[in-house]
Amino acid sequence: MSKNCNKNSCECPDRLGKVGGQAVLEGVMMKAGNRMVTTCRKGDGSLVVNDDNFVSARQKYKILDLPLIRGVVSFIESMVMSFKTLGASADALGLEEEEEPSKFEKWLSAKLGLKLTDVVMVVSLILGLGLSALLFVFLPIWATAGINFLLGLIFEISMPDVVSAILEGVIKMAIFVGYLAAVSLMPDIKRTFMYHGAEHKSIACFEAGEELTPENARKHTRLHPRCGTSFMFFMILLGIFAGLIIKTVIPGLPTLLYTAIRLLILPLLMGLGYEFIRFAGKHPSWFTRMLSAPGMWIQLITTKEPTDDMLEVAITSLKCALRDDYPEFKEFYEAKPWITEEVQNAECEMQNAENEENDV
Repeated sequence: MSKNCNKNSCECPDRLGKVGGQAVLEGVMMKAGNRMVTTCRKGDGSLVVNDDNFVSARQKYKILDLPLIRGVVSFIESMVMSFKTLGASADALGLEEEEEPSKFEKWLSAKLGLKLTDVVMVVSLILGLGLSALLFVFLPIWATAGINFLLGLIFEISMPDVVSAILEGVIKMAIFVGYLAAVSLMPDIKRTFMYHGAEHKSIACFEAGEELTPENARKHTRLHPRCGTSFMFFMILLGIFAGLIIKTVIPGLPTLLYTAIRLLILPLLMGLGYEFIRFAGKHPSWFTRMLSAPGMWIQLITTKEPTDDMLEVAITSLKCALRDDYPEFKEFYEAKPWITEEVQNAECEMQNAENEENDV
């Protein structure tokens, strides 16, 4: 156990916030520093490990690491990492078969130096942000405005601004919880949520300073204060308070103008939500636990109890991400047992062909 571990709180301060993760298709991604490792379990039971580097823009440009700004940067980067790790897991599971590049793919590579997957990732990122804005900004605001319109039309009454702000928040929360509950019923998503639980349990075991084994990890909670689910919940909660403040300070705002203001303050809400989640994850206390509790309750939907083989996947990712601290996993990663001799020979042939072209 680390010498800085607190036996009373069962936490090691030097380990809090050191590792983050994400559940993927039949696997778990763990990120430690700039190292991002994704481990997946194939249908035959074997493990496949993919190693990648992700250097945050916050490291390159110090201004992006300022409070509030870093929350927006982290949100965008987390979406980019999500697409990268999902692609890595699909490759590991053999879900994407290699095909001859199309003319468009060749043009992208020759003219712009991009792959088709890069373009798809950017488009998916834009669509994801647009869908989030539609579900959690436009729909609640305009649904509330529609209800208010019907009340005026039928009963000739109008909701007070404070009441409409609360109703907007209730609709937003109902959409969020309802969406999560609905997708959790899908078998593939349920398995991903089980890997999400494995991610949290293994990180909790690591932060407690215990030996990383499935047996030890199983004892820990599957709820974690730094989870993206808690971040989303806290952002929605902040949005409810923001709506109350706006409608109290500027009553009678037209719906269009109110919608525009809500969109403009989204980066601020992201920044505030990130700062709270970051603080709660690194400074556990009764106060932060109390404020984190509602978001962690939502994790009862987005995480499920994992099996031991899922915990093994999460622990493998974590130890490979921290392989300088776990020599046996450094040897395991460098040996790359998941790469067959046929694949190694094919990679060598491709490398030799590239070298010959460069020599010419």
